[in-house]
This record gives sequence, structure tokens and C-alpha cells, in this order.
Amino acid sequence: MLATQTGVAAHELMLRISDARRQSDALFQVVRLDSLYGRPIPERHRIVFYIGHLEAFDWNLLHETILGLKSFHPEFDRLFSFGIDPVDGGLPKDQPSDWPSIQGIHEYVSRIRESLDDKLADALLESPAPTRDGFPLATLLNVAIEHRLMHVETLAYMLHQLPLAHKIKPLIDSPITLAPPVAPRAVEIPTGITTLGLSRDDETFGWDNEYEAHATEVPAFAIDQYKVTNRQYLDFIAAGGYEARSFWSDADWDWKGKEGISHPVFWKRVGGHWLYRTMFEEIPLPMDWPVYVSHAEAAAYARWAGKSLPTEEEWQRAAFGAPNGIERRYPWGTHFPDADFGNFDLHRWDPVAVNSLPLGRSAFGVDGILGNGWEWTSTLFAPFAGFEPFPFYRGYSADFFDGKHFVMKGASARTAACMLRPTFRNWFQPHYQYVYAGFRCVSH
Repeated sequence: MLATQTGVAAHELMLRISDARRQSDALFQVVRLDSLYGRPIPERHRIVFYIGHLEAFDWNLLHETILGLKSFHPEFDRLFSFGIDPVDGGLPKDQPSDWPSIQGIHEYVSRIRESLDDKLADALLESPAPTRDGFPLATLLNVAIEHRLMHVETLAYMLHQLPLAHKIKPLIDSPITLAPPVAPRAVEIPTGITTLGLSRDDETFGWDNEYEAHATEVPAFAIDQYKVTNRQYLDFIAAGGYEARSFWSDADWDWKGKEGISHPVFWKRVGGHWLYRTMFEEIPLPMDWPVYVSHAEAAAYARWAGKSLPTEEEWQRAAFGAPNGIERRYPWGTHFPDADFGNFDLHRWDPVAVNSLPLGRSAFGVDGILGNGWEWTSTLFAPFAGFEPFPFYRGYSADFFDGKHFVMKGASARTAACMLRPTFRNWFQPHYQYVYAGFRCVSH
């Protein structure tokens, strides 16, 4: 739980709120105006929902209990309050005409920002700090900031699937990083202790599923130095991996057959060649980029390779452990995560070669484990011992402790730096192909 803010800390929080809004506003500007009511991914809301949702979330979290403000549009507060996460079916059937005008939504957004900002700076300096369910305003603002930045990332997954002609490419993007050809190898990780979770005494903000901190011994294993590349995954396809029943679980095989899945969703076959769909163009398949696939596809590849996906504990040890037994803040040490150490924090729209940022190497010699794509684990998303849901957001984690979601660790190019802490946990359904998630394999 974060303590009462000093003036400096309060100012920093207000700057972070402003920057997060800037990032979400910039993302929506990628979409052409006539495409805002589109639904690029069938399982998700239309794009227009998220323009209202980000502000409705902040408003519903803060306006009455914390700031004493009265609702000025209860209908919109409800309409834009919750997203959807259908599991294998139950696709939304709403029509564009069911949603308000974009002008009305923008007016709602603007009024919320003005109302909140008029009160927030002063409220942050109150002593004692205003609270909700025992949590101070600073904690709630971290929830609002990271919630928005999570959507900046997951909305990129949606916009990636929007037809290229419906998007406007920004003028600025980071240059492509050149690297020598990838030479895959395994890194040996000795038996050792790893820590999962965040202590409740820690001053760092964390989501409810990150608590409680606990140590566990991880037996020795070997892990791929690099994420599995498009070239390696192409070998799996060429070997008939999508047609071999033995590599797939029953549920994954049924899903693959029902949906006609035969290759990663980011790939496109044209004539005798594979193209890769980046955010703004189609290019020849970049062989040394990490392959982005669903958990089902990653697990099938691992079986084909005679290996497996790492557990959450194995991944954590490979990323943050060290031969001297001291766990690191980041894989490379304590240096703030700038663009020299990994492909993260919104500097790029797309991946880079898996070996192109060696400064981000972990103490054990594992490359690119933080950034350039989340990494699937074999661990089902479940609570740690001592889990307590946030009372003001009870469904954030608990709704997904259903045995149908798998833990992902790491980060993608579109993950904000504040979520690069070792304890952060992400999760998705095994049949969701659109996430920026790759994987690496382990053997024992």
C-alpha cells in the first residue's frame, strides 16, 4: 500500500496520469475516423467502446468515494464500465448503431478529465490521504494509470488486426536494430531459490494477484537462450506440426480444427512465400523475429521439439536469478529499463530480432527475456497463498482464476516501463492468437 504523497510524489503521479492519457490518445489517432466503430477482433468490443472505457474506469474508481463528485452521465458510466473476455464462444453481437456518437463520447471524456483534474492535485496532498476501502488515493491512481497503459497495449493487439488501409501510420518510429543471424542454443540454469510475488510491506505498487511474496526451490533445467524465432517455427510447420495429432492437447486440437488454424495469425501466405503483417505494412517474414502465437501453438511446438514450456517459477529464475543467489531488479541489473536493454515501453510498434539487444541479457545469459514479446508459461493463472482481491476491483484477477488462462511473463514492445517489475503477472486464454506473445522452451 502506498503511503501519503509528498508534494514531489504527488506531482510525479499527476505527470504519469497526463503521460498515460497522451499515450492512449495517440493510439486512437492511429485509427481512421470512419473505422472507430469497427471490431478488428471478433471476441472484443468495438474500438469506440475503449475510448469511453478508459475514462469511465477512472471516473467510477474515484469520483464519488474519493473526490465527492456526483455523476453527470450515469448511463455512460455503466455503458463503458466493463470489457469482455469470452472463452471459446459467446461472441458479441452489437451493431455500430447501438453505440453513442463519437462526439458525445469525446465530450464525456473531456468532462471527466476536467472534473478529476480539478480535484486530484489537492486531494493527493491531504493528510490523512483520502481512502477507499482502506486504500489511499495514490494506490488508486496507480491502478488507474496501469489499467490505462494495459489497454494501450491490448488495444494495439486489436488495431494490429484492423485492415491496413484503416490506419494512419505515425511519422516517428524507432529505427530497426540490426543483428547477426541467430544461433539457437540452450542455457543451463542450476538448482536454486526464486521469489515470486510482492511483499505487502513493499512500497512498490502491485496488483492483487502479485501478493504474497514467497520463495520456492527450482530444480535445475535448461532454457532457450533466445525466444523461438519465425524461422524455427517455420520448421515446425514444414514438418507437419499442425497436422500431427500427437503434438496437441484434446482441447487445442479441437480448437485448431474448428477454427481452421494452420499458421500464426501474424503470418500470411502469398503464392509460395510467407509475409508478416506488422502494424502498418506487410513485409517478407522476418526470420529472426520472435514468433507470436497462442499458448496452444506454443505448447504444440514445444512437444514437437521434445521440450516443454517453462513454469512460472522456471521463467522467473531464468530472468531475475543469478549464480551468486542474489535476485535482480531487472534481468540486466539495476539500470532503469531504457531502449538499450530491451524492446519495451512503447518505443516500437513491432518486434526486433531476438538477439539484437544483448545488453538486456540476464545473469545466467538468457537474451531478450524482458521485452520483444510476452512469454507463455505452462502455469495456469491462479492466486498465490494469501491472495486478497482489491475490494474496489474484485474481478480484476479473481474472475480469471478459472483454469482457462495461462500466466505470461516478460513484456512486449507495447508494455509500459512501470509494468516491468519482476512480480508483474499477465494472463490470457490458450486459444487467443492476437497477443504479442512468444515463448522459449525448457528441458530437464
